[in-house]
Amino acid sequence: MADRLDDPMRDVPRDYDKRIPIARRYALGDDDRAQLDDDGWHYRAPDSPGKPRRRVAWGKWIVRGAAAGIVLLVIAIGWLAITAPLSKSLQPPTPPSITITAEDGTPIARRGAIIGAPVDAAKLPKHVTQAFLAIEDRRFYSHWGIDPRGIARAAWANVGSGGVRQGGSTITQQLAKNAFLDSDRTAARKIREVMIAFWLEAWLSKDEILSRYLSNAYFGDNVYGITAAAKHYFGRTPQALNIGQAAMLAGLVKAPSRLAPTSNLKGARAREMVVVAAMEDAGFLTKAEADRVQPQRVLPASPSALPTGTYFADWVLPEAREAAGAIKSEATVKTTLDRNLQREAEAVIRRAGLRQAQAALVAMRRDGRIVAMVGGRDYGKSPFNRATQAKRQPGSTFKLFVYLAAMRAGLTPDSTVDDTRFDFAGWKPRNDDNRYLGPITLRRAFARSSNVAAARLTQQVGVKNVIKAARDLGISTPIPNEATIGLGTAEVSLLELTAAYAGVANGSYPVRPRGIEEVKDKGWLESLTGRETRMPENVREEMLTLLNSSLRGTGREAALTVPAWGKTGTSQSGRDAWFIGFAGDLVVGVWVGNDDNTPNPGLHGGGIPAQIWRDFMVSALDIAPVVKAPPTDVIDPEALVGDAANVLEANQAELDGLGINLRFNDDGSITAGPSRRDRDEPPPPEDRREEPPPPDGGEF
Repeated sequence: MADRLDDPMRDVPRDYDKRIPIARRYALGDDDRAQLDDDGWHYRAPDSPGKPRRRVAWGKWIVRGAAAGIVLLVIAIGWLAITAPLSKSLQPPTPPSITITAEDGTPIARRGAIIGAPVDAAKLPKHVTQAFLAIEDRRFYSHWGIDPRGIARAAWANVGSGGVRQGGSTITQQLAKNAFLDSDRTAARKIREVMIAFWLEAWLSKDEILSRYLSNAYFGDNVYGITAAAKHYFGRTPQALNIGQAAMLAGLVKAPSRLAPTSNLKGARAREMVVVAAMEDAGFLTKAEADRVQPQRVLPASPSALPTGTYFADWVLPEAREAAGAIKSEATVKTTLDRNLQREAEAVIRRAGLRQAQAALVAMRRDGRIVAMVGGRDYGKSPFNRATQAKRQPGSTFKLFVYLAAMRAGLTPDSTVDDTRFDFAGWKPRNDDNRYLGPITLRRAFARSSNVAAARLTQQVGVKNVIKAARDLGISTPIPNEATIGLGTAEVSLLELTAAYAGVANGSYPVRPRGIEEVKDKGWLESLTGRETRMPENVREEMLTLLNSSLRGTGREAALTVPAWGKTGTSQSGRDAWFIGFAGDLVVGVWVGNDDNTPNPGLHGGGIPAQIWRDFMVSALDIAPVVKAPPTDVIDPEALVGDAANVLEANQAELDGLGINLRFNDDGSITAGPSRRDRDEPPPPEDRREEPPPPDGGEF
């Protein structure tokens, strides 16, 4: 028994079949445990003989293997027919290409690849197809989808160089990979590539495979297909390519992004000469023909190329892709942009005299359709869209929501508010012109853009109600729950703020800015949550009264010869200047400021922004401009800084000596007249009564 412990399998009696480990002996039943000897060997009873050896039925296994192979082949063919339809080999593996058009159907921008028309390889000049065969697959017409010699050659070259330097893929394999597979380098992907290559070879002719390969190969610069590449780089058709041009295009296939001649002409020319040498080596060219090939010149860009970037196109692209749906190659999406209004918007920005400052303009219809958008002075220098991406302090343009909350609370433009300084928990708001008129109407407070009046109204109606008014009109950016928001301390975008004013113009809110003409049917959830709310007519009329009065006050530079409404806004130290308003069927917002948020001394909403707005509206609505009054008669209070009003009052005695009297009007403007001492009668007492409003509801 000891011998069996040393080498248990050497002298095991025939009656013993296996040794049971100690750990498993206790799990045996009584009968099995009784058949163990002292060393744990299991005794096989005479009536339970060992299993006899079975012969392997090789014939049956061969038949079964063949049957399984046939089944797998049928499954593979079915899988390829479903997942790799032959028609797909004509489709370039590109992201959706969208051409964006203006409202009149004129293309304004293209996003995505430039895709050329398919070609027939049999109809191309021999040197064009031979250039690709020489450098990519010389035995293309003799192999059956894969090239064992090419694979062995590439493997040997790669082993010798210590890395992957050559590839053994045939043109058929490259078509399979480009048309049906991704770019990963796993063994599973390579197996699928080989299977699809066999599939293509079985169902397509060699010329058909080569035609499809040339029609969807990538040539750099986001260009797919030899037709698009020939036009993009040389301004000609594939049939007109000379030997050098064909060689350069064939050379791009290896590394199109790196060798694109528009960015790496030297590298493209060097690769061209490699292809020419390969054509000579393959016997496609004689030495004399190869020597005559010269380095080729290329065009800087396709002559008919569309613009590839504008502020509006960048903004509308996500909406355009959604409108286009699941597209495979190319689509055209019509937008709401009006080319004439867009040109005018760009023109008024150019001639505004901005110096170093930036500017943005958004023009929309009352229902939110964007017809013009300028996101900066020069898209080429800065594609950052200041109309949609920048968040800046809106200044007094935010008072729209303060006064809307007040109108909702039951106040009217004729209600009064105390225009005197006060201390609200340590916060002491002040007016820009440092003048305080005491009790005044809301109409007058809005017209002269009184800060203390807006602060008192915010305190009176509640900060939450002001925030609710802003949210109702579509403001989605964060708004702090504090009283200072009434003076425009919360940051907003020009697009959102302009859409909020459109809510008042339209009489329903919120107005959603959009750039696509056709609106798809909304889902049930969007229909429930995205409904517009009609503004009560009395509230809307009261808001129109206030907005009209502003154009007779701080916004007088924006006055038109047709009914118009709007509001100026200026943030601290002139960092941001705004004018937002509407007339006719247009709602337009203008912002001026510096990208780095530095001050602009003297900049205010009633200045350059109001003038840009007015100039755009005059052209867009085709109306006559307002005849301006002499500029010395009226001074805009928003243009006054510091204690300018106190300075005037302190020097009034000196001005009286010159026979001049300066008087502040109710809207904050200053009128020059004869000195009081030149009058025979004593000055009359100050009349604080309101003058009757004109028929349109404004002041004066």
